[in-house]
Amino acid sequence: MALDHALIFFLRGALVMGCAVAGLFFVRFYRQARDRLFLLFAAAFWVLGLNWVVLAFYRVTQETRHYAFIVRLVAFLILLVAIVDKNRERSE
Repeated sequence: MALDHALIFFLRGALVMGCAVAGLFFVRFYRQARDRLFLLFAAAFWVLGLNWVVLAFYRVTQETRHYAFIVRLVAFLILLVAIVDKNRERSE
């Protein structure tokens, strides 16, 4: 049981690190291209990373589980806004 908890904690830490690194890559791409798409993608990945931090350090019950999904929904909405914004920019 303790090994399972430690493994989950480790994997969530890896997910946080992956999201942070992906966000940093998108910031670097934003600096090179000055394209809003990359900045919004970085923000979305950092929101996802924040979600994994919260899940790693706080006990999530059945009653509070929907809050984690709301945070993920915000991240995916940021991605959707970024894509729509980029496509709208091309059509104008």
